Amino acid sequence: MRTRRSSGRVRQTFLRTIKNFRLLEPGQGVLVAYSGGLDSSALLHLLLEVKKHWDLEVVLAHFNHGLRREAGRDEAFCRATAERFEIPILVGRADVRASARTRGLSLEEAAREARYDFLNRAADEVGAPRVATGHTRNDQAETLLLRLLQGSGPRGLAGIHPRVEGRIIRPLLEIDRRDLEDYLEEKGGEHVFDESNLDRRFLRNRIRLDLIPLLAEEYNPEVVRLLARTADILRQEDDYLERLAAAKADKIFYSGRYGAGLMAKALARLPRGLSRRLVRMFIRREKGDLRSVSFDDIEDILSLQELKEKRLGRDLILRREDGIIRRKQKALSPVSFSYRWDGQKPLRIGATGLTFQARRIKPGGGRTIVFNDKRRVLLDWNKLIFPLEVRPRRPGDRYRPLGAPGSRKLKEVLRSLGVALADRGRLPVFLSGDKIVWMPGLPVAEHFKVDSRTKSILLIEKL
Repeated sequence: MRTRRSSGRVRQTFLRTIKNFRLLEPGQGVLVAYSGGLDSSALLHLLLEVKKHWDLEVVLAHFNHGLRREAGRDEAFCRATAERFEIPILVGRADVRASARTRGLSLEEAAREARYDFLNRAADEVGAPRVATGHTRNDQAETLLLRLLQGSGPRGLAGIHPRVEGRIIRPLLEIDRRDLEDYLEEKGGEHVFDESNLDRRFLRNRIRLDLIPLLAEEYNPEVVRLLARTADILRQEDDYLERLAAAKADKIFYSGRYGAGLMAKALARLPRGLSRRLVRMFIRREKGDLRSVSFDDIEDILSLQELKEKRLGRDLILRREDGIIRRKQKALSPVSFSYRWDGQKPLRIGATGLTFQARRIKPGGGRTIVFNDKRRVLLDWNKLIFPLEVRPRRPGDRYRPLGAPGSRKLKEVLRSLGVALADRGRLPVFLSGDKIVWMPGLPVAEHFKVDSRTKSILLIEKL
């Protein structure tokens, strides 16, 4: 009797989860991450029930990690299941151990990355907009405890999300594994058992096998349900706080000609919880993910002093420079060059690999033209003394930028525009006589601008 009641509850909860989180729509294709175990087998049977009424296209995807002796047996079982139900199946394999060694990842991390990479490629291959995994309410409770023991914040404690990036869906997330056992028994569904789930060397297994049963017996028999509910509450609140952080991003994120960054002083004025989220958001944009980024890393970045750096992994170093925290560019050694250029032929600056060309053009329609950027500048031909001198920046260089009330140090202008130190010694300075005319990325000099009285224009472009 209990089995029937459990099975009915499982079906109802399964459909409710799908509808509440909009995980599937009638007529969609869904790729099932199928290991052959209890959870994914129950997921398959539930989807096949829904398929009858929703006209779903169900495809199986099995990934053979090659880590266990039983891996071949599991793959054969999955193939046999696909044949039994006349469902297409895609099978992937990878040398997970070698990948973990090469990339410096734990075996679990490497296996997870390889599995999801395969699932996404398989979904693309069959044109499935959804990939369904068999994560249950028990997995949610285990994840919350695991991350609590690791010192995670609200985002980590929010646990497993019902839907990730629009493609990965978890329709079993509100169902207890015991109820899935009853459901599968009623359906007469077979499944394989993964012996590695009993290996207590893995923290998650110890939480599942030892900690949760202890909490259920000694403290609260409903611990799994309550932990999953806590994760759900935290997920909803985390989503709200993330939207608040995103609304602040435009005022904190710096987007200049020389890359994106965080404005350190504006960041420091925010509540600490919000500033942490913005730093994490920025790192995700620069790095692609937040793996191996700890709470202490975020705190270090928030505390960065001027000209100090924080390394995040092999490929990302953040540096605070001129009040902006951004990705450190590779250091380029200063260069020395000096040219006299009449603009007749292209100018190639061998030390930097930059090439410029110049041509004389006529003003158009009597309009005032003020055009300069990292690649081009328009100059009043009649105000220039040829040949132009082209050289690197020197200490003490000054000029009057377009629209400025007076002259400024070139160093100050470079700093205010966020030009990285690594670039400042390699960008050419163009001079007419002893006056600075232009430097790529900086405003044209006020004296040499094109205006309504200009009769002839010199256009300089970087090729």
